[in-house]
Amino acid sequence: MKRSLIIFVVLALLLSGCGVNRNQAERPSATPVTTVHTITVDGATRSYILTVPVGLVGKSPLVVMLHGGFGSGSQAERSYGWDELAASESFVVAYPDGMNKAWNIGGGCCGMPGRHAIDDVTFIEAMVADIGKSVPLDDSRIYATGMSNGAMLAYRLACDSDLFAAVAPVSGTIVGDCADPKPVSVIHIHGLADTSVRMDGAEGAGVAHIDGMPIADLNSFWRGVDDCLAPIVATDGDVSTSIATCAEGRTVELITIAGAGHQWPGSKPIREGADAPYPGLDATSTIWDFLVAHPKP
Repeated sequence: MKRSLIIFVVLALLLSGCGVNRNQAERPSATPVTTVHTITVDGATRSYILTVPVGLVGKSPLVVMLHGGFGSGSQAERSYGWDELAASESFVVAYPDGMNKAWNIGGGCCGMPGRHAIDDVTFIEAMVADIGKSVPLDDSRIYATGMSNGAMLAYRLACDSDLFAAVAPVSGTIVGDCADPKPVSVIHIHGLADTSVRMDGAEGAGVAHIDGMPIADLNSFWRGVDDCLAPIVATDGDVSTSIATCAEGRTVELITIAGAGHQWPGSKPIREGADAPYPGLDATSTIWDFLVAHPKP
């Protein structure tokens, strides 16, 4: 499911910023620079990892990668292959940390952030603003993707923020209301055998017992928000893809995978006992191909 990639011209340029460099001296020049940052939001210290390719020219796209429940920014950086893709395609990746390894995505979920109504939307917006102080960002190419609880926060950002051009949830849904959704392009990837965030919206088997919107209804909801035509569906083996073209060049896409569980296709296994990543699809490159093709109109 490869789409054409945009290749940016790369020139030598040193990154300046307030972060703490991790092993920069040991990295070859082609390896992106990774730094750790903290900011204060609503009186709390919040943290994120930032990966910036060496030699960025002009304003860069930004991908915000939101970890799942019980995960972290560093785990997401290790697991999903975004750093390597950022180095080859010249974009910036941020890996924020949820409080107590979870995100507040509405409806009282999830974990401590959900119970205490932590404003994670404001945190992500503040993080993007903080990144923009040291790295020139293309405001039309700011994207959010996430796994599980992080996928749900990506949807929450689409509901409550106008910052993002497109979102790419994997194994997630909407929990709580979405009263004022913003038109954004959406690519959603989901395993049909996911028992934690079920396709039919029934209560999931995970710790949070997610019972959000059924995925087919969620897809229909965003097609309505984005003023889309009827989707075109194609199936290739285990993978079915529904693509709807929408107003102002937006797209709403749903990829489902027969037999796949609660996982990020093509990733490294995140922990023992977790559902195995589906090997027949590289979700990271598929998502990037979609995101880069869908800036803000």
